[in-house]
Amino acid sequence: MSSATHRSLQESTVPSPDPHWPLLQSVAALADAPLTHIAEQLRNASLPYLGSSALVIFTEDCTGRPQKKAGEEEIISRVSIAELDNLRAALADETPWFGEAEIAGRQRQVLALKYAPSNALLVLTDPRPAGPGHNDGLDMVTYLWRLAARRIQEKVTDAPPSYLLESRAASAERIRVTAELTDLHSTTLETLLAALRSSSLADAAARTTVTDLAAKALVGLRTLSDRTTDLAKEPVAKAFERLREDLRPLTRFSGIEVEFIEPPLNGRDLPGEVAHAARAIVRGLVLVMMEQPDVSRIRTQWDCDGENLLINVRDDGRGALSADTPSISGLERRVQALTGHLRMDVMAGWGADIFVSLPLDLPTRPAGDVAGWNLAARELEVLQHLAGGHRNRTIASTMGISENTVKFHVRNLFKKLGVGSRTEAIALAHSHGLR
Repeated sequence: MSSATHRSLQESTVPSPDPHWPLLQSVAALADAPLTHIAEQLRNASLPYLGSSALVIFTEDCTGRPQKKAGEEEIISRVSIAELDNLRAALADETPWFGEAEIAGRQRQVLALKYAPSNALLVLTDPRPAGPGHNDGLDMVTYLWRLAARRIQEKVTDAPPSYLLESRAASAERIRVTAELTDLHSTTLETLLAALRSSSLADAAARTTVTDLAAKALVGLRTLSDRTTDLAKEPVAKAFERLREDLRPLTRFSGIEVEFIEPPLNGRDLPGEVAHAARAIVRGLVLVMMEQPDVSRIRTQWDCDGENLLINVRDDGRGALSADTPSISGLERRVQALTGHLRMDVMAGWGADIFVSLPLDLPTRPAGDVAGWNLAARELEVLQHLAGGHRNRTIASTMGISENTVKFHVRNLFKKLGVGSRTEAIALAHSHGLR
């Protein structure tokens, strides 16, 4: 081969300054992007053609992470599934839609695109042409969006076990937050009805009371809905205080005294699902007891023995409650769902005494299949700390190593486990009995 021919072949393998080369690179990055980064890659690919303040993908293919977002934090941290669902419902087909819609709590100019095969939605907030060819830019963004939506479908179909575990965990968390919102909303409505029915309040006072309660409840509901990433654990004293705040307005209008015996301040933190279930169970028991005649006093007490949350609710009624009462049966099923126990002592003429025990840790199966990961002793120790929810700094302090060394072990863990995030690693560890 002559030097001229060799030079010619060399030059043919070097990308030319063709204006289409950046697009090809963007398409390749989009095709290879993991699901957790696909919104960021789609926004990067779209910006040369259509500017925006934020990009949001809404797809129910990903049950655990239906929103994938990139852009301004003020928008992506506040956009809600309800807003996206309403916008998607307004789109008749895949035709690009420009207009004003409520996103992240206020009206904004948006571009919305639907992908019919999966009913996925793309939203660009504050869209603006990035160049002179507006229609060309829109066509390119539409093409990139369809590519991304198709890739999401394929990636979910071929999802590895670690992704499915993470998705299931996220779905369960979202369901629990929704359930807590429902419970709190139900208590608020009961409180409002009690105030409106109260014969001790004049009409004007009732209206003022109901208005104040409704305003407070709305603030509380909005605050709770923003806490979806902060419910893993809750101090037992704080969880009990929230229960007292939930019940205080209702008991104020019932004429029944409710006594609260606080748990020890140094009690073990409660897992989020245990704290939520405990409040719901106590609210249910108090409401059932208040419906009885001749009840003037109810006492509720929490304690913690390090392994279980211990709940006691007692009334001074006639002792007419029965374990067969539908409300009690429903609460008992909820206790059993957390592998807990409910015991009920009823004494005629003396009232009902109900004891509930909720384990703080779910039963774990023996760790298995861990040997197949080929982890070094230090790596396994780091994984156990990750599974326990510890941060790098805590792990470093506990193990007597530097944070940089912890990060080194974590990177090795990701490679050996075939995961891309701490969440995936933790979910995989939990599935193998590591806690």
